[in-house]
Amino acid sequence: MKIAILRIEPVDMDIANKIQNALCMVFPETTCVILEDAMPTPQDTYNPSTRQYYSTSVLWRTIEFFKEPAMDRILGITDSDLYVPQLNFVFGEAQCPGKAAIISLCRLKPEFYGQPPNRELFIERSIKEAVHEIGHTLGLGHCLNPSCIMFFSNSILDTDQKKVAFCEKCYPLVLKNASSRS
Repeated sequence: MKIAILRIEPVDMDIANKIQNALCMVFPETTCVILEDAMPTPQDTYNPSTRQYYSTSVLWRTIEFFKEPAMDRILGITDSDLYVPQLNFVFGEAQCPGKAAIISLCRLKPEFYGQPPNRELFIERSIKEAVHEIGHTLGLGHCLNPSCIMFFSNSILDTDQKKVAFCEKCYPLVLKNASSRS
């Protein structure tokens, strides 16, 4: 599988590099590249009443911006806070199954919750959300196992309790779907 990472400005390049390395380790036979061109944050997706960006619209803009036919998947990474109408916020969104996913780093930072900065925790959370959303592009739904990476994160506490790994039920689906390049 070939995954392209698209930075939706502004995004820390070190975080993009950490996610890139992790995706190559978690998904079998995967190459992952960070696209040189970053995409500007689409301002027309901003909702001033919530002070957030509409996730689904940002996801579609990512797909429109993506012009790499040699890649199987695209992962957009943004620092902007994302939401969908049914939820107050989302950590990410993906086509399930499909080629595209996005994650928001905004609520993964300990500082968002009034805690002191913790770079290691922030990186771990970012990797978890990236793996989770790529899992959705492979057709995986949410898992009921709270330690599985595909467990739904209703809060940052859910993200923190997950492992950066698929459970014994989900991993065979990853192997099957990643090799078929659906």
